[in-house]
Amino acid sequence: MNVTIYHNPQCGTSRNTLAMIRSAGIEPDIIEYLKDPPSRALLVKMIADAGLTVRQAIRDKGTPYAKLGLDNPTLTDDQLLDAMLKDPILINRPFVVTSLGSRLARPSEVVLDILPDTHKGAFTKEDGEQVLDAEGKRIV
Repeated sequence: MNVTIYHNPQCGTSRNTLAMIRSAGIEPDIIEYLKDPPSRALLVKMIADAGLTVRQAIRDKGTPYAKLGLDNPTLTDDQLLDAMLKDPILINRPFVVTSLGSRLARPSEVVLDILPDTHKGAFTKEDGEQVLDAEGKRIV
């Protein structure tokens, strides 16, 4: 299965998501989107395919979101996309694209919805939260 993760190695959620993909036996294509941001068309497609609005896909924490006035509800999707492409830290992370769908993996275990059920054992996130049991089944 081809899997692409738009990754920020400084982000715990992104690291956990990458580790879950690998625990499924998949080595994904890793795109560090801060260095290599998606095109506008690809960003629009990922957001739509994930079932999100542009506003839901923008990151406010740890970004210039407030300083840029992006919380203004009158801003259009095009204006928000312009800001995200100009400053990719505003793109929420991590987006994951597979043949089973696209997701903004927040929380990281959302990625399990678009991965094959090939996990071979337990998975615990960096913060100690167990996501998969010893049989590789999702803990609800």
